[in-house]
Amino acid sequence: MSPGRRLVVLMASVAVLAAAAWSAPLDAIPEAVTRLGPVAPVAGVVVGALLLAALVPRTPISVACGLLFGPTTGSICALAVAMVGAAATFLAGRWLGRQSIQRWAHRAAGRRVDRAWAAVERWIAREGVLAVAAVRSLPMAPFGLVGYAYGASVVRVRDYALGTTLASSPSAVTYALLGAAVVAAEDAAPLTLLPLALGVVLSTTVAVRTRRHLRMPEPPPTV
Repeated sequence: MSPGRRLVVLMASVAVLAAAAWSAPLDAIPEAVTRLGPVAPVAGVVVGALLLAALVPRTPISVACGLLFGPTTGSICALAVAMVGAAATFLAGRWLGRQSIQRWAHRAAGRRVDRAWAAVERWIAREGVLAVAAVRSLPMAPFGLVGYAYGASVVRVRDYALGTTLASSPSAVTYALLGAAVVAAEDAAPLTLLPLALGVVLSTTVAVRTRRHLRMPEPPPTV
């Protein structure tokens, strides 16, 4: 399949998933969870990952995990949704390929985007885990869209996996715990906000470090 057709297939798939998510009967979800019984968390992870692939924001999905499955199981599900969604979108980006993205961007915006893309890829190649964690920590774009973009970049699989895990875990657990607290507010404890505090510290550290690195002049190319 040509790169152009791959891009069309991917965009059509995302559109279909987004339409399905938009038309889903939300009021029927609790009853469906009850009917599924023990396999409901597994189904929740699959559906949540598909929603991420459809560019649905991650925050409401993590909150829903806590609402539906409670603090412990909900936190595990929210983490699993983030990891499965990150892996699926990354693989889709790899399948799409860097060249097709570059060609599409060049047709859309010309040489300026070529230079910007090259600069971003140099940053990703140089920073690795930090580059992934920086984008994951800051709400720059939908979670799934970031996965597609990194899949089509030069980032190494190890750096992508580690950066995504470090940056996404605190917020996934926090939002799941907050969702569970909505159902059972009397069981909520101050420790519920501990993952959020860790996430804020991590995001601040990554943002400061990234800003410092971006200000550093690049070494001259070797001849």
